[in-house]
Amino acid sequence: MNRSDLSAYLVQKRTVIETALLKIMETFMPEKTRLKEAMMYSLMAGGKRMRPVLCIAAAESVGGTQDHAMAAACAVEMVHTYSLVHDDLPAMDDDALRRGKPTCHVVFGEATAILAGDALLTLAFEILSSEGPYRIRNIQKIPEAVRILARAAGPGGMIQGQMEDMAAEGVFLDLDALRHLHALKTGALIEASVELGAVLGRGSAGQVARLKAFATNIGLAFQVIDDILNVEGDPKIMGKAAGTDLLKKKSTYPSLLGVDSSRTYAARCIDSALQVLSGFDNKADPLRAMAAYILERKR
Repeated sequence: MNRSDLSAYLVQKRTVIETALLKIMETFMPEKTRLKEAMMYSLMAGGKRMRPVLCIAAAESVGGTQDHAMAAACAVEMVHTYSLVHDDLPAMDDDALRRGKPTCHVVFGEATAILAGDALLTLAFEILSSEGPYRIRNIQKIPEAVRILARAAGPGGMIQGQMEDMAAEGVFLDLDALRHLHALKTGALIEASVELGAVLGRGSAGQVARLKAFATNIGLAFQVIDDILNVEGDPKIMGKAAGTDLLKKKSTYPSLLGVDSSRTYAARCIDSALQVLSGFDNKADPLRAMAAYILERKR
């Protein structure tokens, strides 16, 4: 899949995902409220939609369809959005800009932002377990899907990663400690996105295991590139401030390895990810192309 084909694929998948998110919000929250407005403000603020696209692409790679994975894809994006709303709060990262727009708490106030994040998180699990417009077709897989997402988002995954990230400000972390932190904070939800797609797409146990290994590698590469962009990225393209890691005295891959060596490290992770996919046919080409795209991204 060349760059043009990938661009068309991403546009098509983002369109169906955002249509699904809108339909879900109208179905589960039909009334116009300030809470819904705050949720929609962050949920529909744009972004790469990388996690839900990975979820769908993983389902397709094992012979499933986007319909098999849509409920999970939307649930993952809601969990991701909730984490951004909370991470931006003054008590945590204290960011005023996200995706080129004022952050949720800047627009709606801290209390509403907290509740909007809480609502997105809980709605995600309602979507996974309900007969909504994009329900999981194989009801026997619902408990497993809930477990996969809860494990990734909870105290053994993303939340613990955020705790470790805050505790690490001003503290030197070696490469192993940094890798562990980001495996929780960033990697866990990326891995869950791919695993959910593979499971709901009815992949074999071997296929699911290989796709999880693929996701582990691209999750690490994604964070390395994120750290590089924080050093040399263009805030106008990224939609958020650059240089914040240095101001907060965070250990990052560039601070430990340097920018050039960090790029090399990310490229090795992508090579490992692509090797894992060697046993898959051309249905996995979108995953291959997305892995390569991670190294080139500017936001």
